[in-house]
Amino acid sequence: MANVIGYNRKLSTILKKNGLVEDATIQPMYEKANKEGGLLASAVIAGGMLDELSLLGLVSEDCGWPCLDLDKVKVDLEELKNCNKNQEVMPEDQAKHHGALPLAIIGDYLTLAVANPYDVVMLDNLKLQLGKQLLPVVSTERAIAKAIENAYHAQDKAVSNLMESLPTEDDLSLDEKKKDDDKEAKDDAALEASGDDAPAVKAVKHIISLAIKTGASDIHIEPYEKKTRVRLRIDGILHEKMELPKRMEKALCSRIKIMTDTMNIAERGKPQDGRIAVSMDGKKCDIRVSSLPLVYGEKICMRILAKGNLKDMKELNLEPQVFDILSRGLSAPQGMVLVTGPTGSGKSTTLYSCLKTVMTPEENVNTVEDPVEYELEGINQCHVNPKRGLTFAAALRALLRQDPDTVMIGEIRDQETIEIAVKAALTGHLVLSTLHTNDAPSTITRIIDMGIEPLMVASTLNVVLAQRLGRRLCSSCKIPMPQEEYPDRAQLIHMGFKPEDVEGLKLMKPVGCSLCSNGYKGRFALVECLEMNDKLRKVIIGGGSDIEIRKMALETGMISLRRAGLLNAMRGITTVEEVLRNTVGDETERPTKTAAEDKADAEAAESPDMPAAPAPV
Repeated sequence: MANVIGYNRKLSTILKKNGLVEDATIQPMYEKANKEGGLLASAVIAGGMLDELSLLGLVSEDCGWPCLDLDKVKVDLEELKNCNKNQEVMPEDQAKHHGALPLAIIGDYLTLAVANPYDVVMLDNLKLQLGKQLLPVVSTERAIAKAIENAYHAQDKAVSNLMESLPTEDDLSLDEKKKDDDKEAKDDAALEASGDDAPAVKAVKHIISLAIKTGASDIHIEPYEKKTRVRLRIDGILHEKMELPKRMEKALCSRIKIMTDTMNIAERGKPQDGRIAVSMDGKKCDIRVSSLPLVYGEKICMRILAKGNLKDMKELNLEPQVFDILSRGLSAPQGMVLVTGPTGSGKSTTLYSCLKTVMTPEENVNTVEDPVEYELEGINQCHVNPKRGLTFAAALRALLRQDPDTVMIGEIRDQETIEIAVKAALTGHLVLSTLHTNDAPSTITRIIDMGIEPLMVASTLNVVLAQRLGRRLCSSCKIPMPQEEYPDRAQLIHMGFKPEDVEGLKLMKPVGCSLCSNGYKGRFALVECLEMNDKLRKVIIGGGSDIEIRKMALETGMISLRRAGLLNAMRGITTVEEVLRNTVGDETERPTKTAAEDKADAEAAESPDMPAAPAPV
């Protein structure tokens, strides 16, 4: 009560000082506010003596803190939670009790909207309770109360709105008991003919809009026994965003299939694929849809391909050495350039960037894909259709009769496709494609295992890239890692750092802010690049193993995936933890011991009191 009275006294003085109210007018309002324990500002605004923004300006000028119109600000508590290491910043009860709302977090600093900027005791208590340095901004009691309601119950309102027009559980149970296939078909037909007001239509639109807004690469709609879960893959990590009633699952799947125009909504027992073109929030996206029957229904996975994500090679931020090698491979008149890696590692984006580099009016550039991911004007793109006999191999045979200069194959999946690709590379064509292998050297033995002679592999391969995507540190909140948190020298060298790297090593660490997710924002390519040379050809033709090929590649200058990641960690682009998560260490490239370490080991071995070191396992 004392803090409220202090605020009311201060505001009364400010209003009278600026000649905005008479003493006889403000005194009754002042006494009533004190008696009821409310803020005088709310009474002044309600009485029409001053508008809200003008009052905010007066209080802001007096206390020295900026003011904010909360009606024009949308507070996302989930983002704040991510910035706070997945811990809730401030419970709803605490926010209502203090008349304060968290707005943004950057490192140890929390921006906080408050209605009473003169309550120093309250601010000190919040500073201790929240463990943050506070940056207060001034708002009104009404605006903060409204913003608290919107922020803490935003998802509840969104989900409840979707639920309002759903059929009741009793109706659905009756349908399930009857197991009436005709009724199910009628429901699908009704959904197909429904407008934008149908709950399933609203739900799908909300999910896709949320995915595009958060920069997600994939949407997973997963059916369980009693619920339907929606997860989004953001920067390579899955985040649960929504939990919907089980009764929505079939309607969601049917709505998504309808949007593709190619998937059969009546077929729920086998996998299907489709494609959706959408435009939301000013962004045009192609969405690849895949359905898979599971125990409790159909799982839908949607891959979002934003057309603006297609970049030139220079925008991929490759290592200078890798960029030069790739440029030489693409400028060759014939041969093969392969990009390898797991699903979702950015292979297609890299390949399309390469296509943009070789695409000129003088060149006949052709692609064979399943499906066509990015549509590029000036390139002849073929979408394979195995159901009609148009396989990769069949499309390639036809395409080679079309006088191509450059051929891009979406993926090499079988022996027939790789044989045609190798023959195309031998007959004067530049061939670009992808392959699923763990690293660049193992790509060579994989091709040999598919039936291609080692001599042919050595003659046709120009460049092999192995790629992963690592999360990029948020530039707004990353901070230098304290020296006491660094691993010791032996651990750093075991990770793959060279002895010269360890001296003066500077690393960064994630913090988390309102602009990122747990301290990371966006991803970048980690690339291992193998360029064919005479020494490698001798090893390949001689039947060398993966290990021998890798050893020779490293000796001739190849930058491994682990090394590429550590170089980016040293530049402050990512963290060592992120590099270790995405790459595997390589014994063949571990640095040798320093002279001082060798001398210490020799002295230890000569010491009679020192037991012999056990043999390595």
